Amino acid sequence: MERALKPTLDATWVLAANGYDPLREGNLESRFAISNGFLGIRGSRATTRGARWVVPPRTYVAGLFDTPGAEGTTPGLIPAADWLRVRILLPGGPLVHHPGDVSSHGMTLDLRRGALFSEFGQLKSPDVGMRLRTARLVSLNERSVGLQLIHLEIEEGEVEVTLEASFEGLDLGLVPERLEQDLGVWRTLRSGKSLAMATAAFLQVDGHDLPPTPLGQLKCSWSWKSRPGQIVCFERSVAVVRSDAQSLDPGGGARDKIYVARQLGWRGVLAEHEAAWTSRWQCSEVKVDGDAFAQKALRFAIYHLNSAANPDDEHVSIGARALTGDDYRGHVFWDTEIFLLPFYILSWPEAARALLMYRFHTLDAARTKAAGMGWQGALYAWESADTGIETTPEHAIGPDRQIIDILCGKQEQHISADIAYAVWQYWQATGDDAFLRDAGAEILLETGRFWSSRARPEADGRHHIRGVIGPDEYHEHIDDNAFTNVMARWNIRRALDVATLLRGRWPKLWTSLSSRLALDDSELEQWRKVAETMATGFDPKTGLFEQFAGFFTLEEIDLAAYAGRSVPMDVVLGRERTRQSQVIKQADVVALLGLLPEEFGGENAAKNFLYYESRCDHGSSLSPAMHGMVAARLGYSDAALRYFRQTAAIDLADTHAAIDGGVHIAALGGIWLMAVFGFAGVSLQNDSVAVDPKLPANWRSLGFRLQWRGRHLKISIDQTEQRLEATLEAGEPMTLVVSNEPQELCRGQALRVDIGK
Repeated sequence: MERALKPTLDATWVLAANGYDPLREGNLESRFAISNGFLGIRGSRATTRGARWVVPPRTYVAGLFDTPGAEGTTPGLIPAADWLRVRILLPGGPLVHHPGDVSSHGMTLDLRRGALFSEFGQLKSPDVGMRLRTARLVSLNERSVGLQLIHLEIEEGEVEVTLEASFEGLDLGLVPERLEQDLGVWRTLRSGKSLAMATAAFLQVDGHDLPPTPLGQLKCSWSWKSRPGQIVCFERSVAVVRSDAQSLDPGGGARDKIYVARQLGWRGVLAEHEAAWTSRWQCSEVKVDGDAFAQKALRFAIYHLNSAANPDDEHVSIGARALTGDDYRGHVFWDTEIFLLPFYILSWPEAARALLMYRFHTLDAARTKAAGMGWQGALYAWESADTGIETTPEHAIGPDRQIIDILCGKQEQHISADIAYAVWQYWQATGDDAFLRDAGAEILLETGRFWSSRARPEADGRHHIRGVIGPDEYHEHIDDNAFTNVMARWNIRRALDVATLLRGRWPKLWTSLSSRLALDDSELEQWRKVAETMATGFDPKTGLFEQFAGFFTLEEIDLAAYAGRSVPMDVVLGRERTRQSQVIKQADVVALLGLLPEEFGGENAAKNFLYYESRCDHGSSLSPAMHGMVAARLGYSDAALRYFRQTAAIDLADTHAAIDGGVHIAALGGIWLMAVFGFAGVSLQNDSVAVDPKLPANWRSLGFRLQWRGRHLKISIDQTEQRLEATLEAGEPMTLVVSNEPQELCRGQALRVDIGK
């Protein structure tokens, strides 16, 4: 066990923290969280924690949503019981280190192995002295299983010692139904879900099993007499099962899974977990030579991205903080489709498919929302939990302590086009026709139908979309937001494309689906007219898209005059002046440029980027990454690298107060986007993958792997030699477009292309 509790030696694969800083503790708990897409545990201390440790380790279970307060309040992710609680009892009382006394305590997050390690170099009391090492993980191979290991080495003292293992927070938001020695079953208050946690724990002293003393509900202890040189090993497994149907008891399933885990033993659980992580890294690692910080940032981002998804559950998605914290109550936003799906599509398509199936399963809720607002088709929830019903709070407390209305749930409607965009991108990259037939086509058609009913014809002969909020949330009740309208037009056109595709390739399916949706040729023709006459805000004289109608007439504010501020500009200027200004919260037209670069011909891409970049205050963690990706594609490598570092600092530096509510998973997805879609210049074309590298000056090389339509590609860009090398590791021959030149790529034959000359 001692060897198993040693993290990876390579410092580029670990994050370490020593001692205790009360101002950083919440940040570390988020940053050091471990997860497998089903179970998530914050990086809190579980051993020798006294009363002054206010927050126990939080365990989150994906999909475990409930409305804990009064009817009508916002549903949220409910934490499960903490299964890591351990106390060491001595004759003089519990061995406790208070927050100010833990200078010898260290924590290490092993990114390669997906495990959290801690070590107490010196634990002393009047009775005994000892060294303690711990490890915890949630299995990436069997997602219901968690493992805790503790290694104690007695350095001095011959006294009676008791190790007590228990669960904490047995009624923390859940109603206990059955609490036994080795099993707990709970139910939610209102959502009809239930949860079971089965556990098994063992302790050895100098290699000999010690029998436990049962202490009741999920609690037991072991007692022995210490002596110098003594080695004590403790192991505890937990199996967690969620049930979404009131008629199903998850207790039996949890007991079955803990039985299998016990048959494997902790070594087997650990080995399978590490093998699963090795496989994930094999598919998703991005290597940078020449920039140690960039390499660490990418590994940290990819660790959390691989931790966040569960390809085995298509009824859950990834919330804004994944399973690492409480912010946004576990709700799902457009972040998932725009900032996360590209990573999963190209490195883990099974996970991408499950995330999109979540949107298919919530399609009825999107239809209900659209109908309730007087439109046809499907309008997805801006904030979504498990059912897809709109969960955006209607009010919040502003910085001035005044109650403000939150209008995103009603007006930020571009999410329907964002989801359609991800559906098309997934199908384009994977060729998964079964998904398109069974789910994707219906999403595209119903979102296309929504936009065709939402856009209204006016006297100028154009269709307009009025009264919305674009990605820039500083401006509300706006008309003809360029991002919304152009994405809506794109959505309608893809819906028409999929109708043509189904009619031609699967006519029986088209007949059945169009009949069920009551969709006829006259309606499709109406969609086509809407797309052809959609107002976009594009000015052919300047080459600029106007972010929304009237934006160009608003007050211009020099953001450089406010450099060094610690709060967003809407706090500096006040909400009303911000609304009357050209200050932008986050990428809006720039986001359109990032998603649909084909809409910006010639020099218009650079014109729009430079115009709007100077007006953006990056009041959202999503913004720097989108700017960085676009800047990298345009060849502004220095600016792109600055945005890359700014994005990485959100979760890796201790300057962003909000990280105590969980990591910013979309920003972490943005780090991958900047490297692969930005600096490497990867883009998906109709029948090929394109690469157009523009690396930062100090990056000597960049390497990564992609999956595309059943093929596995390995790509390495060597800036020193000005050469790209690509290898087709699996799959049929394909075309790889390198710097706009098509190249044939065959398995077993490395392709080498000179670039930048």
